[in-house]
This record gives sequence, C-alpha cells and structure tokens, in this order.
Amino acid sequence: MELSIQQVASASGISSRTLRHYDQIGLLPAGRGRNGYRTYGREDLVRLQRILLLRQTGMGLPQIAGVLAGQTDDVVALREHLESLRAQKVQLDRQMASVVRTISALEKTEKIMADEMFDGFDHTQYREEVEQRWGQQAYADSDSWWRGLGESGQQEFLAESEAIAAAWAQARAAGLAADSQEVAVIAARHARWIEQGWGGTAPSPEALKGLAEMYVADERFAAAYGGVEAASYVRDGLVAYAATQ
Repeated sequence: MELSIQQVASASGISSRTLRHYDQIGLLPAGRGRNGYRTYGREDLVRLQRILLLRQTGMGLPQIAGVLAGQTDDVVALREHLESLRAQKVQLDRQMASVVRTISALEKTEKIMADEMFDGFDHTQYREEVEQRWGQQAYADSDSWWRGLGESGQQEFLAESEAIAAAWAQARAAGLAADSQEVAVIAARHARWIEQGWGGTAPSPEALKGLAEMYVADERFAAAYGGVEAASYVRDGLVAYAATQ
C-alpha cells in the first residue's frame, strides 16, 4: 500500500504542510515514488496514528519523537494509547452528564450545585507541566490568581480569550497584513489580556515574542487559533506589534 501526501492528508485530517514538516524534522520520514513525490506505506500510517494520539496528550514534537524512539513495539504502544483514550472517555462522559444536568436545571429553573456543574472538569490538569517548566511557585501564583477571579471573573477572562481569537480569525480571513495598523489593534488587545493573566505585569516585547513563537511551536496553543497556519498569523502579528513597543 502506497498513498500520496494528499491522500494521507485527506484521510488523517492534517494538512500536507504539516506532513512535509514532519518529514523534514524526521518525525515521519516519507518514501519517494519514481516521480520524486512523497509516499506513505502501512508502517508510516501506523506511526502517524501514534503521533496524532500523542499530540492529543499535549506533548510537543520533540517529546513525541523521543517517545516513538523508545517505544518500538507498535502494538504495545497502541494498547497504552487505548487505555488512555478510555480514561479520557470516562472524563468526557462525566462532563457531558454535567452539561445535561445544567441544561435541565436551566430549562426547569431549578437550583443546581456548583460541584454538579463542574463534575469532570479539572483546571489543575496542567499542574505537573507548569511546575516542571517554571517551578511550584509559578503554579501556586497562577492557581491563586485564577481562584481569586471568582466565577464571573473567570467567565469574563475566557470570553475575552474567545473574542480575541475570533478577531484574529476575522483579520486573517479579510487578508489584513500581519504588520498592519488594524492587526496592531488586535495585538495590543491580546497583550492586555496577557497582562491580566500575569497579575497586572505587562509582557516585555521579548516575552511577547517568546509567547508568540510558543503559539506555533506548541500545537495545543495553535489549536486555540485554528491550527498551525492560523497561529502563525497570530505570531506574526504579535511579533510585529512587539517590535513597535
């Protein structure tokens, strides 16, 4: 079985550009047909499936490469992924049940307890990663700030995040240049949102550039803006804005 890059992109739902990037960095080396075009066989598709599963756990590409290098038995690795997916399904089922209870309570104008509304949700899921990267105090400060917002403040912060993401998407769809004045207004709004999340400390131009690059490098952040290509537009806009500060 040999598939073209277009066929794999269509079947997997990821872009040809991403597949070429995976090939270039050695994460998913592609074969070459007689015409010199990339081709993918059965083993390549299994490896891609494992890559996509690991991406869902929040791993970066270097970490994924390390895992794949250390786990050469595809069946064993996929069984581990399957157990992880089953655990995620349990959590999703709990979240769905919470939403159903909330809808029912709203429709019947009944009271509902907060612990019932948020059963299955866990804002501390990234605690270990944060502490490993920036230390325990960084997580403690972030957690204290988040809890201090209260429910209404948390909702406002998340709503602003969604509004900013929508503004970036609209600017990109309109074909606005990343260094245009219109986009600079969005970037400034984005910087103010970051400042709020940092407890009132405005990000320096260097820090803003670093965060912008992370939006592209870490696919969890890229997903919030519609994927790597869309996140690249956000990065370019923030970098251009940072250069003027």
